[in-house]
Amino acid sequence: MQRAPRKRKLLRSPPSSASSEKSVKVKPANCTNAAPCNAEPYPDNTRPSSAECRAVRDDLLALHGFPPEFAKYRRWRQLNGVQCGVKSEQLDDDDNGDGDEDDESVLDGLVKIVLSQNTTDVNSQRAFASLKSSFPTWENVLAAEPRCIEDAIRCGGLAPTKASCIKNILTSLLEKRGKLCLEYLRDLSVDEIKAELSNFKGIGPKTVACVLMFNLQQDDFPVDTHVFEIAKRMGWVPSGADRNKTYLHLNRRIPDELKFDLNCLLFTHGKLCFECSKRKEKPRRKESLPISCPLLNYCETSEQDAFNEST
Repeated sequence: MQRAPRKRKLLRSPPSSASSEKSVKVKPANCTNAAPCNAEPYPDNTRPSSAECRAVRDDLLALHGFPPEFAKYRRWRQLNGVQCGVKSEQLDDDDNGDGDEDDESVLDGLVKIVLSQNTTDVNSQRAFASLKSSFPTWENVLAAEPRCIEDAIRCGGLAPTKASCIKNILTSLLEKRGKLCLEYLRDLSVDEIKAELSNFKGIGPKTVACVLMFNLQQDDFPVDTHVFEIAKRMGWVPSGADRNKTYLHLNRRIPDELKFDLNCLLFTHGKLCFECSKRKEKPRRKESLPISCPLLNYCETSEQDAFNEST
């Protein structure tokens, strides 16, 4: 009998100012009154609109289908009553497959995301499987020599850097919490989670956002290389935008119920579409798209001309 995935506890929302008159929002040290850290960086840019987000989602869904590698995370969100966009027969059909329903801890998810940096999906998955095969528990990983960890994850690239990051996470976690477990994050607010994870050396905003979206079922919108380039090409952010400002802007503009589906689809599209990538030569991979990019319909005229000149 197949074991049903453990139901995940939804995180509590940060208390609003109306709920407690004594609540005081502490501003990080690098923020100023003139430019708060979470302020909208592009207040005059009204794109993407809710309607545009929904249209882009539907166009990419029609082109790609829902990416199977993210299907189990989508099912987990649905089990917890988290909305994943508008009702779609195609999505529902795709989500009924026999995907891997094995429970994935928050710590598992964090390490998977670390291993996915600067490598392919296949290699990062092989690296995680090799790590778990060599060291069945996180206690085993913590007790292992760094060189042994590097050997286990070498197929994923950047083995010394990633092994050091993983070792640091486990060491810091044991010192702070007394056990190697991140499930306590489920009881924290989103801001508290961001603060906790950012304390680990080598863990940046994109990794934090991925943990929030995939493993903690929160409505967040990570900005990786693919999403970043597409957002600039489509005019959702200025061409000179940086990733942090893009993250802040998109998380304010994209409706919560569309964030998960749209993010997964943009990531997948960015990997497969030559026109949406920065690659100078057309790839010869079988999975590359043989047809014109549907996102051209949403680009400004100058961006469409740039697309056409590159093909």
